[in-house]
Amino acid sequence: MKWEKLGLIFDPSQHDLGTDIVGFAQGPQALVFDEFVRVYFSARRQSANGKYLSCIRFADFDKGFRRVIDVCDKPVIADGKLGSFDEHGIFPMNFLRVGDRILGYTCGWSRRVSVSIDMAIGLATSADQGRTFQRDGDGPVLSASPHEPFLVGDPCVRMHGSVFHMWYIFGTRWQARDREEAPERTYKIGHAVSADGREWTKEEARQIIPDRLGPDESQALPTVIDIGGRHHMFFCYRESFDFRRNRARGYRIGHAWSDDLRNWTRDDQPALEGTPGEWDADMQCYPHAFECDGEVYLLYNGNEFGRHGFGLARLDMDRIDR
Repeated sequence: MKWEKLGLIFDPSQHDLGTDIVGFAQGPQALVFDEFVRVYFSARRQSANGKYLSCIRFADFDKGFRRVIDVCDKPVIADGKLGSFDEHGIFPMNFLRVGDRILGYTCGWSRRVSVSIDMAIGLATSADQGRTFQRDGDGPVLSASPHEPFLVGDPCVRMHGSVFHMWYIFGTRWQARDREEAPERTYKIGHAVSADGREWTKEEARQIIPDRLGPDESQALPTVIDIGGRHHMFFCYRESFDFRRNRARGYRIGHAWSDDLRNWTRDDQPALEGTPGEWDADMQCYPHAFECDGEVYLLYNGNEFGRHGFGLARLDMDRIDR
């Protein structure tokens, strides 16, 4: 496989996302329509205490991704209620068409005291072709359990036959290197199945993608697509410490493949490397793979976790290793 990088296609500083938005376009997720492609992402606003809140917006592109034809400057989904699992924002939100419905699987964030955050996965439904979503209840559909006690999030949901499959992340530990540092999180990719997209059965605490960097590797935002008769997963991974400013320890994009959706072989190919001096030079993260008009594309964020927007790459379909 080989990716052709098409560059930065959305810079949040160049668009009106609402008067309260202070930047970022994280975790881009595509939903393909007949005439255009809608890309949802998490922007940020600041609360009165200076903390960030993640909120969902979208941008519509022509199918050649040459221009932005519409930008959402209003909430796609309302804020979570006081004390709820998504009180402090949603990042990311994954989308799936099922018949005439559009389902949105959310990753809700809430702040903690002893550690910075916790996460769980919620479900929402759109009745207006994806412009807005309403929660299917105020609680999560997938969350902590005895052997996955925290940090359940980053859903990617696909249907194979009549079965819903979800790939997600679960936390394995919080740890601090010394008393002066805040604890950092480590998480791995897991798998769950469902008959209706609401009630899920996990493969409890089974890490399905092996580590490359060792036990302190954090794996995030899996996305699964079928290419050339095989299932392919793209995700991002990093060290658990010193990853925010040290480019050698920051996010990069990994790859694995499977023939049965259960057992995965990791090879981290094809590599998608940053371009020196550009928006993705130091970091490549939060990938999302999708098909549009016979082409396979990959949306992803770059430096500073998506502060500068998201870019696009196209798969060379003549160079697919089956």
